[in-house]
Amino acid sequence: MTHATLKDQAALENLTRSGGYMEYSKASNPQAAGAITPVPILTFPASLHASGPSRIIPLDISNQLQCESPASSPSLLASFVRINAGESLPTSANATSQLFYVLSGSGSTRFGEHELPYRQGDLFTLPAGPDAIHAADSDSVFYWVNDSPLLQYLGVTPTTPRFPPTLYIREESRAALAEAASDSMAAQRSRISVLLTNQEFPQTLTITHVLWAMLGILPIGANQLPHAHKSVAVDLILDCKQGCYTLVSEKADADGNLINPIKVPWESGGAFITPPGYWHSHHNESGEPAYLMPIQDAGLHTYLRTLDIQFHRLNVV
Repeated sequence: MTHATLKDQAALENLTRSGGYMEYSKASNPQAAGAITPVPILTFPASLHASGPSRIIPLDISNQLQCESPASSPSLLASFVRINAGESLPTSANATSQLFYVLSGSGSTRFGEHELPYRQGDLFTLPAGPDAIHAADSDSVFYWVNDSPLLQYLGVTPTTPRFPPTLYIREESRAALAEAASDSMAAQRSRISVLLTNQEFPQTLTITHVLWAMLGILPIGANQLPHAHKSVAVDLILDCKQGCYTLVSEKADADGNLINPIKVPWESGGAFITPPGYWHSHHNESGEPAYLMPIQDAGLHTYLRTLDIQFHRLNVV
């Protein structure tokens, strides 16, 4: 018996039309084959948000990534948000996780029944829900990261908030970082930093179930060991002087030297993208401590057991 009678032939052809077959070696690595584009190394200067009207400034590379909606990585969209004093601005995203770091200014954010005050150096996260309305008492700039590209790719809309709106106050986060820096083991660690966490996610120990955020200090003269991970980082530089930079390369030699690295200079209030799987190291030749906040989709990778963070030497943590 055939799959369909003659009168059902059109329906059968409709059901099979989208299917196809490719020999394994031609399909198992779509990036090497050129079917899917790599994540580029890109920088976004602070001049994007330094002045001008209240507005959202997406760091959109969807054309390079061949994404269907604005995106800074296949799963994350980063934006600068500028709100002038005395004005308000809504932000909206089809997302499960939103992170706002306050680069400058002060004011408050309304999210449903919640009111979150903010000042420079604070950070807050919002789950799926209504539009957020941000009111600025003084000129304010946010760095806003959300997972809307991931949801667009999956073709889904969130129905359940996975965590409550959560505020991380500057004084508390800097105190935690200072404690980590004063630890007697700090000099033996690969970096001096603290991860921002949420008690709703005891498995991943991350700020949301998708997002990962780290507040770090790069001491004077630091040359951090190269490391790599499978998550994409949309790194934010909080404060630095000229002479701080990151080296990024696909490969490192046996001694931990990056092979033909690309140098990414740091700038206070600027951001850059670190591709997944690339080795990268941070360096401070400025004469002043520097502060950074890498934000990644590592909450999701950690849950999937695919983060695979590696350091060049196995005796560092």
